Amino acid sequence: MTTDAIDQVVRVRGASEHNLRNVDVDIPRNAMVAFTGVSGSGKSSLAFGTLYAEAQRRYSESVAPYARRLLQQVGAPHVQVITGLPPAVALQQRRGAPSSRSSVGTLTTLSNLLRILYSRAGDYPAGAEHLAAEAFSPNTAAGACPRCHGLGVVHDVTEELLVPDPSLSIREGAIAAWPGAWQGANLRSIVTGLGIDVDLPWRRLSKRDREWLLFTDEQPSVLIKPERDRIDHGYHGKFWSARKHVMHVLADSASERMRERALRFVEDARCEDCRGSGLRPEALAVTFAGRSIAEANSLPLAELADLLRPSAALPEATHEVEVRICSDLVARVEVLLDLGLGYLSLGRSSTTLSPGEAQRLRIATQLRSGLFGVVYVLDEPSAGLHPADAEPLLDVLDRLKAAGNSLFVVEHDLDVVRRADWVVDIGPGAGAGGGQVLYSGPVAGLEEVAGSATGDHLFGRAARLEHELRTPTDWLRLEGVSRHNLRDLTVELPRGVLTAVTGVSGSGKSTLVSQVLADDPRVHAAFDRLVVVDQRPIGRTPRSNLATYTGMFDAVRRLYASTELARARGYGAGRFSFNTAPGRCETCQGEGFVSVELLFLPGTYAPCPTCHGARYDAETLEVTYRGRSVAQVLDLSVDDAAEFLADVPAAVRSLEALRDVGLGYLGLGQPATELSGGEAQRIKLATELQQVRRGHTLYLLDEPTSGLHPADTTLLLRQLHRLVDAGSTVVLVEHDLDAVATADWVIDLGPGGGDTGGRVVATGTPAEVARSASSATAPYLARRLARA
Repeated sequence: MTTDAIDQVVRVRGASEHNLRNVDVDIPRNAMVAFTGVSGSGKSSLAFGTLYAEAQRRYSESVAPYARRLLQQVGAPHVQVITGLPPAVALQQRRGAPSSRSSVGTLTTLSNLLRILYSRAGDYPAGAEHLAAEAFSPNTAAGACPRCHGLGVVHDVTEELLVPDPSLSIREGAIAAWPGAWQGANLRSIVTGLGIDVDLPWRRLSKRDREWLLFTDEQPSVLIKPERDRIDHGYHGKFWSARKHVMHVLADSASERMRERALRFVEDARCEDCRGSGLRPEALAVTFAGRSIAEANSLPLAELADLLRPSAALPEATHEVEVRICSDLVARVEVLLDLGLGYLSLGRSSTTLSPGEAQRLRIATQLRSGLFGVVYVLDEPSAGLHPADAEPLLDVLDRLKAAGNSLFVVEHDLDVVRRADWVVDIGPGAGAGGGQVLYSGPVAGLEEVAGSATGDHLFGRAARLEHELRTPTDWLRLEGVSRHNLRDLTVELPRGVLTAVTGVSGSGKSTLVSQVLADDPRVHAAFDRLVVVDQRPIGRTPRSNLATYTGMFDAVRRLYASTELARARGYGAGRFSFNTAPGRCETCQGEGFVSVELLFLPGTYAPCPTCHGARYDAETLEVTYRGRSVAQVLDLSVDDAAEFLADVPAAVRSLEALRDVGLGYLGLGQPATELSGGEAQRIKLATELQQVRRGHTLYLLDEPTSGLHPADTTLLLRQLHRLVDAGSTVVLVEHDLDAVATADWVIDLGPGGGDTGGRVVATGTPAEVARSASSATAPYLARRLARA
């Protein structure tokens, strides 16, 4: 990096956001700067919570008040002074569930251009009316298929679901979807009144009667005569077919229990009106280069680029505007190809994307935006990426920097850190044990910093996890596996060992582990228990947190109920739950905050004026244990709580399990909505670790080390090997080479992604797979083993 570049710095003074301890640091612009440190050390608090938040606050303050109210309200970070800070763009790992209507095309905005192309340059049927661009979108009223409302799938019942046992009669409950109790008896009386035998086995009824009972929309009214012991006067009863009853419950019932029951009789099927595209027939009739927009959306991006290249697709007489649209589309798609995403299609739902794929899509979108002079703040851009996929990503980041931008990258991948111009290392530990800048400077200088976990791993000083290779106790052979891009696959799974499933993005790893192994009856039959530890949130609302999910909070509530004051007042354990009326603050209903409606401004949230965020009423907070209220216990970190509750065995078991997987820095009351996918996965693993295990268990994990510092990865791997030592089998999808190197067995899929993947390329011990000539993983694994 040149002296001129270093002279252009961002100066931070007195940063105290979250656990940062009055941090002063100078960070160069026009450079790639890596923010490193163990999980929870304060990296994101500096990069996102301070630098990006301040850039956004300044931008928000610079616009007119009318426009400002349309922006997300950004609070001022806890920092004294920041100078030299350009405008910033954040590319974060997204939390929560993506929308089923979101796709690769909508994430990249490529769908907008494609719709314009079909609107302006499409071949219309003779006499067809010209369609506006929105008519080619399933997410608009003008384009959505009327039957499936643009989703491409319909929810409907089938006879097999409605009548699981056709040997039963209607009186015996053959139509399982019908309600029970009085309503069921009422329907049986109506059917009898219609002349249908309710005592005949279902399969012996005529086909016409069976279809009418299950699917008719007719609702005849039948006179029901008085019946002994049931009804003492006649009435007219209205018939409901099984399908009509199920759909009525799903559409109108307020009972979650009834809705869940009704969903058992419904399955998703492709909408035949639009053939799964979600579009109206008028839009599907328009073609470009011989293909409808639905067909173009389903093509792999590499094939779509070939289809749209102007020389191949457009006739010479085509208007210049259409040529430009095609050229722009191809240029944007080629960025995605450079990032190794050529196997994706524009129509691929965002719900099926891995975090790494979604991250690369957002980066590609920014690369084409043409911005310069801004700071890109990136959240672990290499997370979820195979080393072969990370290399083109780093090339793209170099292009962003070469265009005159600064890159502030929160990162754990040491290969990415080595590529940086500058490193800011935060630590030394997590939570209250972190928050200090241990080093800020060129990467090579970090080698001299004592107490840096990053430096220890970067320069080979850290002790590696070593263990003897285990021999499988048995093998489970699966043949004929076909799902997504796995086609007639045969795979042998070893029992009693730790197996890593590897391969480039899109090769079929998650399909094999999280779907096939999780669902296949042959797998279930081979093990006493099957536990899937995924990265889905542990709760959808702030009411769910680490303490409640692990069950540890039950022990805390019992502890407070046993105190002298609680017993004197008659408080049971329920009094110390913020989810129930007796003890919670009624102003905020135990949320800790209230919604504030501002005149002419968007609504926001503020601490509850009554409990000030404590969640409980004043009387409950008067009960203390060792000088702390139950609300103050929720404010403790796992590490601090382990010390405070050291004499409460039920709490200690949970807390130690959480510390064992590297989560000592998390707060007990931290809302589930604020946790990363990796943190949620480790909480689930810790919850499993604290339980008494019986029998042979199969544990399935999808990228458990994603987003972890190498020091935390070592902690996690130690726990996974403990599970195997206790007699279980562990299978994990993994890109981290340290994790793969410690596995007993490796199953490598590929050789590419999408249609070019889905095959077993290599299997064996890590050393054996590292020698494979056809594996994309092999050369990287060989280099890692050579460093051991």
